[in-house]
Amino acid sequence: MDSNCAVKMPSMARVAMRGAAAMVLMLASSSALAQATSRPCNADDLDNGRPGPACLLAHAPLGKPGADALYWSLYNYPTVEAARAESGNGSVVNAFGKIWLFTVGPIGTRPPNGQHIADVGPMSVDRGVSYDAEFLQSIFSPGMTAPVHVHSGPEAFYAVSGDTCLETPDGVQVGRGAGNSMTVRGGPPMLLMALGPEPRKGFALILHDASLPPTTLVHHWAPKGLCQAERR
Repeated sequence: MDSNCAVKMPSMARVAMRGAAAMVLMLASSSALAQATSRPCNADDLDNGRPGPACLLAHAPLGKPGADALYWSLYNYPTVEAARAESGNGSVVNAFGKIWLFTVGPIGTRPPNGQHIADVGPMSVDRGVSYDAEFLQSIFSPGMTAPVHVHSGPEAFYAVSGDTCLETPDGVQVGRGAGNSMTVRGGPPMLLMALGPEPRKGFALILHDASLPPTTLVHHWAPKGLCQAERR
């Protein structure tokens, strides 16, 4: 065997191994990022108060809507038991130091004992499509963004604190202060950014086609920096 070949073969093997390892790492990172909003919240997410990506608080199958537009209603309760007693088809979660009941539907009769916090909407839906709801929690430090992504249905946002900016190809939406909310139709790519001087603590509702993934990362669109321009 040629001595030069004997020297080069291990080197080539090392290069191939490094390339394979890099590919595995890249795929693992992409997979973890793509599944970020499907990652269930754990005790650390709920208790530490540190900025981090969104996590899943609750998932609820809704079926086909009986209306052309739906609203996300948020309520507070003193205890989990009290919220569950009036939850119906809603979702009860413990987040940001409070007990919340989330319901999705037309605005109608309210639970008798819950403290009504907000109605976010309307969100346009297709009566022929079966929907699932994913409720997310996130804490973003000022300037922090979510990766560019799309949803297979409308999304709604509610901020417990901080300022919100959402850029899509349609333009920019900005909400400031505790209680700000907004909605976006399903389909277009989007970039969410926290604005203002304090961390943005908030919830999101992804109302997605049950037969499709709720969230997909995309790379075919680049934001114009409209949210960056809103920072102050």
